[in-house]
This record gives sequence, C-alpha cells and structure tokens, in this order.
Amino acid sequence: MKDLLKELQDTKSELTNLISSISEDDFNAIPFESCWTPSQVTEHIINAVGVDMLYGETKPTPRSPDDKIAETAKLFLNMEIKMESPGFIYPSGKQHSKAEMLDIVNNKFTGLINAVKTLDLSLTCTAFEIPGFGEFTRLEFIWFYIYHTQRHIFQLKNIAKALAG
Repeated sequence: MKDLLKELQDTKSELTNLISSISEDDFNAIPFESCWTPSQVTEHIINAVGVDMLYGETKPTPRSPDDKIAETAKLFLNMEIKMESPGFIYPSGKQHSKAEMLDIVNNKFTGLINAVKTLDLSLTCTAFEIPGFGEFTRLEFIWFYIYHTQRHIFQLKNIAKALAG
C-alpha cells in the first residue's frame, strides 16, 4: 500500500511538473506529423483515469488481486511498441489551457489516492474490462492508471523536446 501511494504521488508529480514546464503556446502545438499535442496527450491520460469506476459495482476476486499487475507493466512500459488508443479515451482535438488540464489531472490523482486509502482494493470491478486482460481488481486498475500515465509521460517528454527545438 505504501509503495502504491508513493508511486501514485511520484507519477502525479512527474506529470504535473512536465505539463507545467511546457509553454502555454506549445501546449496546443503539433510537434511533428501524426503526433498528438501535449494538450491531447494530457486529455487522453485524463480520459483513461476512471476514478468513478473504482466506486462502481464490484465482486469478490477468486484469484490473487495483483495477478495482472506484472503483465500490465510489461506491456505499457515497453516503449518499443506502438499502441492504438480506444476511441472512448481518444482526445477531442479541442484546445485546452494548461491550468485547466493541471487542475483536472490533480483532481483525478487525488481521487486515486483517496481510493487507495479508503477502498478494498482486492475486489474486482465489473463495469469495465481492459481489452486483452479481462476484469481487473481495483488494485490492478490503479496500477494500470500509473503505468498508462508513465507511458504517456515518456511520450510527453519526447514531444516537449521536439517543441523546444
């Protein structure tokens, strides 16, 4: 639990510091062809973090609640592979201010931290399945959010470098 909270805090800090370091002009700029803007990457991260789902319907888990964490990390932290975003978390293409997006990121991660502190993380969420993985426990979803965000932090760092010239 302590490592999970630290990883959430560290991921939140790294993301918010990175977003803050990008100029307002560059935040909605396209760095190179076929690439999302920093704003779009941030929106995608926000769309993917489903805090409300953690509070939805659950059932007891008939397996170890952390069974799928290592496999999730192996996939999402492999920066050599390209992934396609599912449509429902695809960014809208609208321009956003950094302040607006930072506020939402902070709220989402605060929600995750509160969930870790207050919910039974061993229960399986039944409202949504990760394609290719099936149902996740609350614990696995939180780690998924961390790994997914870390993957996009890596992407944002490359975008920020490209925009900085």
